[in-house]
Amino acid sequence: MLYGRDYGQQRFSPLNQINPETIKRLVPRWMYQTGSAATFQTTPLVADGVMYVTAPFSHVVALDARSGRELWRYEHKRISDKLCCGPANRGAALGYGKVYVATVDARLVALAQSTGKPVWDIALAEQGAGATESKGALAAGDPLHGRNVTGSTGVGAVIAPLVYDGKVIVGITGVGYGLHLDSPRPGAPLGAVVGVAGRYGRPGFLAAYDAETGKQVWKFDTTQQGWEGQFRTETPDGVPLNRDIRAEKESLAQHPDAWRFGGGSIWHTPAVDTETDTIYFGVGNPSPQAADGTRPGDNLYTVSLVALKAATGELVWHYQQVPHDMWGYDVASPPSLFDVEVNGKMIPAVGEASKLGWYYVHDRRDGTLLFKSDAFVPQANLFARPTRERVRITPGPAGGSNWSPASLDASRRVVYVAGMHIPMIYRTDELPADGDKPAVPYFIIEPSPELNWGTLTALDLANQGRIAWQTKTNKPLVGGVLATAGGLVFTGQGDGDFSAFDANTGANLWNFNCGAGVNAPPISFAIDGEQYVAVAAGGSQIWGFRQGGAIVVFGLTAH
Repeated sequence: MLYGRDYGQQRFSPLNQINPETIKRLVPRWMYQTGSAATFQTTPLVADGVMYVTAPFSHVVALDARSGRELWRYEHKRISDKLCCGPANRGAALGYGKVYVATVDARLVALAQSTGKPVWDIALAEQGAGATESKGALAAGDPLHGRNVTGSTGVGAVIAPLVYDGKVIVGITGVGYGLHLDSPRPGAPLGAVVGVAGRYGRPGFLAAYDAETGKQVWKFDTTQQGWEGQFRTETPDGVPLNRDIRAEKESLAQHPDAWRFGGGSIWHTPAVDTETDTIYFGVGNPSPQAADGTRPGDNLYTVSLVALKAATGELVWHYQQVPHDMWGYDVASPPSLFDVEVNGKMIPAVGEASKLGWYYVHDRRDGTLLFKSDAFVPQANLFARPTRERVRITPGPAGGSNWSPASLDASRRVVYVAGMHIPMIYRTDELPADGDKPAVPYFIIEPSPELNWGTLTALDLANQGRIAWQTKTNKPLVGGVLATAGGLVFTGQGDGDFSAFDANTGANLWNFNCGAGVNAPPISFAIDGEQYVAVAAGGSQIWGFRQGGAIVVFGLTAH
C-alpha cells in the first residue's frame, strides 16, 4: 500500500512462495498496456484486490489485480506543455478513500479511490516563472548546437506522494535541472548535460498538505538564506573537493541572493520513523547545474540527506554528501530505515545508496555518519574540476545509484543496490563577450565513448557495508530492486530483461524479456493466498532504453 512497502522504505517482501526452488515456474499471468510508450518508472500499489498505477504524463489507472482488467482511468489534463524533466511519474499514494498523484506540471491531485474522479486539484508551484537554459548560451562553433533539447530547468513533480498522519507530503523537481541534450546515436544514453552560469529556476521544496482539503500545512525550502554554510574544503567524510574558497568568498557580495535561484529538487518519496514522527529524504543538485561561479558557498541543503519533523517541517538535521556540488551528485535514491549494530550497540539507522557509489549509513537520531560501504561501482576523479582539455570522471551524474530504490533484508542484514557505470567527460567552454555583454562560461558533462554496464550488489550491513557479492549486468541498472523472504532479488535491465537472482550468492536464476526496458521498481503481492510479482516495462528515454507502456504481472504455474 506504500511506495516503499513500509514507512521505513525497506522494499522487502515477506512472501516466499516464489523462491529458488519454484522460480522456474514463474510465468506472465496478465499484462496491461497504458497506451503511452514513454519513460515508465511507476511503483504499483495493491490494496483490497485493486492495483493502482501511474502512467507517463501523470495518468492514473485502477486495475483488477487478479486479471488486469481496467476498473477506472484518470486522464491528466496538463496546464503546461513544457516538461522540465520528461513524462515519468514514480507512483501514487493511497489514504482516506483517495488516490493522490503529483504531476508533471507540478500539481497535486486527489482522486476518489472508488471512481478515479477528481476530489481536489492544487498547484504546487507556478509554471513558467523564472529563466531557463537554452542553446543560445553555447559558443557558435560548439557541436552541441546540432542536438535536440530534451529538458531544462523548470518545475514539475515526479515522486509518489507520502500519506502520513492526515497529511500528503510531496516535493517538486526540475529546479537546477540544467540543459539536457539528446545523443547523436540512437539507443545511446544521455547526450549531454550543460550548466550555464546565471540565475535559473527557484528553490526546491518539500511540503505537506491536508489530506482532506489540499491546504498547505508546512513547507521546507531546500535552499534558504544563509546557504553558504562553512565553505567546506572537503566532504564531511574527508574527501577533498578541489574548491577555490578564496574566489568564492570574494564573489559573495556579487551574489547575495543566489539561494533564491538555488535549485535542490526532490527525486524520491521520504521515509518515516513512526516512533519519532521524523521524515528522511534527499535533495538534488544546486542551480545552476555544474556552473558554480554564481553560487559561492556550500549551497545548503542541496545534495544532502535531510531529517524533518513530520508535524511541522522543522529541520532536525542534515548531512551534505557534497558541499558546493558541480558534478550532479543528487541524493536521488530513497533512504531506508533499519537498526544496525555498531561497537556492540544497536543503533536506529538510515541508509542511502548514493550517486557517489557508496552506501551511507547514519544514526537517524542526529545524522552522525556511522560508516559508508565499499564502493559498489568504479570511482575515478570524483571531484575533478572541468577543463577545456576535458577530464574523465566516474561515476558522474548518472551514479553510482541513480533514483533506483534499494531493497533491505533486515533479517539477513543485507542491502541490495542497483548501480550504473557510465563514465563521463567533463569540459568547459565560453560564449564570447559581445559588446557590453560579458563572456558567459558553460560546463558540459557527456558520456565517455566507452563500454557502459551495471552492478547488482549485496552489501553486508553487519560488516561495515562490505560487498557480500556483486553481479555485473550488461546494461547500467536504473529502476530499483526487490528482495523477498523467498531468498530472491528481482531487478530489470534496459534491454527488457526482468531477472531474479539468488539473495545469498547473486547467481542469476531466472529471466524474462518484457520487450521494452524494465526501468522501474518491482513489487510483490498476494491475493487469495497466491504470490505475484509485478513490474512496469516502459524503458527510459534519457538512458536510451526502448520505451513501451506495459505492466507485467507474474505468477507460478501449477506443478
